[in-house]
Amino acid sequence: MKKKLLTAFGALVLAISIPLTGNAESKQQFSDVAATQYFAEAVNELADRNIIGGYPDGTFKPGNPITRGQAAAIIAKLTEMDLTNVKNPNFKDVSEANGYYKAIAALAEAKIINGYGDGRYGPNDPIKRGQLASILVKAFDLPRYSFSYVNNPFKDVVSYESHSTNVLILYRLGIAGGTSSDRFSINAPVTRGQAASMMVATENKKPAMVSLEAKELGMDGLSNIMWKTGQDIYEPIVVHGIAGYSTDRLQLVPLKEGTAMLNLSGHMGKPPITQDRYVFKKFYVHVEKVNGELKLTLEETDDYLPTEARLEVSAGEKVESISLSTVDGTMINGNAAFEKCESPQFVCLDIDEPGNYIAKVRFVGGEEARYAIKAKEPEHARFHYDIKTLREQTSFVFDMKTLFHHNDYYDEEAAENIGKHTIVTKNADEIAEITRDPGTNVFRVTAKKLGTVEVEFEKKVYWMNGQTGDAVSGMTSGMKITVQEMNGLINISASQIFKINPDM
Repeated sequence: MKKKLLTAFGALVLAISIPLTGNAESKQQFSDVAATQYFAEAVNELADRNIIGGYPDGTFKPGNPITRGQAAAIIAKLTEMDLTNVKNPNFKDVSEANGYYKAIAALAEAKIINGYGDGRYGPNDPIKRGQLASILVKAFDLPRYSFSYVNNPFKDVVSYESHSTNVLILYRLGIAGGTSSDRFSINAPVTRGQAASMMVATENKKPAMVSLEAKELGMDGLSNIMWKTGQDIYEPIVVHGIAGYSTDRLQLVPLKEGTAMLNLSGHMGKPPITQDRYVFKKFYVHVEKVNGELKLTLEETDDYLPTEARLEVSAGEKVESISLSTVDGTMINGNAAFEKCESPQFVCLDIDEPGNYIAKVRFVGGEEARYAIKAKEPEHARFHYDIKTLREQTSFVFDMKTLFHHNDYYDEEAAENIGKHTIVTKNADEIAEITRDPGTNVFRVTAKKLGTVEVEFEKKVYWMNGQTGDAVSGMTSGMKITVQEMNGLINISASQIFKINPDM
């Protein structure tokens, strides 16, 4: 067992928390900002902090639009950006003499703002609600939830619009709502009062999140997240960068105390990526409450965790006990713990180590069955073993209708009237003896050697999986009898031969 607790600056024990900045005691600063207005507290707080100011006549003019230059200046102050040595972004309409130059230059260098396609920034243009949403998401490094992840109530926020995903991020975090129940007004100008409210809400409602660049995880780029259990402990998000503009990052949002797992894939080098340059890592994600706030730490590991082996049982079979041994007969546990799986036709027992096993199951009533179990380390870095199971079954009696038990719907009348059956596999009698009880759909199969036999029905059977309007349907024309072996145990199984309906 090997674990590595990664530490800051070249490691990854990372903890983050965001203090609330709201100040309920802020006094009224401006004659035209009444205490009853929804943005009053935010306006007064930002004025107390010298982030914003009003006009010489003592007003704030909360209904006036805020410009792109003003928004840049405020956000640069809020995020405490270094404005001493800024790089000129070379916007045509932003000279070094412009009062907003340093803020605009700093935000542009940080890839938080962009100019127009003609090379202008438009510092005096009113900033739009969608534009401000994107700036806030980038400036405060909010979780990059995907468009489809958030329940979208707005008719004017669509997936192909450049700011839409960021609008929904603000909506999900409770930072900004719409101008009505079903419209965000993404292209409407932002008023000074609205801007103050959104900015303070962003400070206060940003989740306690850990954000890591791919290089901090020992990768040049991130590909995918794969995880197994405990995902109510945290939310993982991969943010894919743009070549020459930004890098891939992993965001981890703690939700509640506990420990969960994270499987992460990435790559080394620049695209195109060949198979040998992929990297797979696994981590424990620990979330604990410290001084009333959630803190998240990441621990790289090469541990494997006990993994469920699913043993299929027939309807009416009730498991009394299970013993587990190696293939050579060495007893591991004469009374292994087991439980019902999520699917009722299976029972589950945990496998702690890779290897080949035989599980002997005793049912209530005294009958027994043996199961072969193969557990091996996964090809990529995952916490659970790859496990296969096979029930010993050298003879098999079944009603053909049982082939359809996994379908959400099937034509029961057609399944009872399949007509004659034809064995189409040559030398099928060398693989299995297959008979059918006269006048029924009951088949009896006895294994002879490993192989597959195909049986064709005179009449086809229609079936459907899923709900109407979002379903897959097909026609079953026969069945496949398979004789297979695992760990010395022989099994016979039957499955459908079918074609998917191409119109679905």
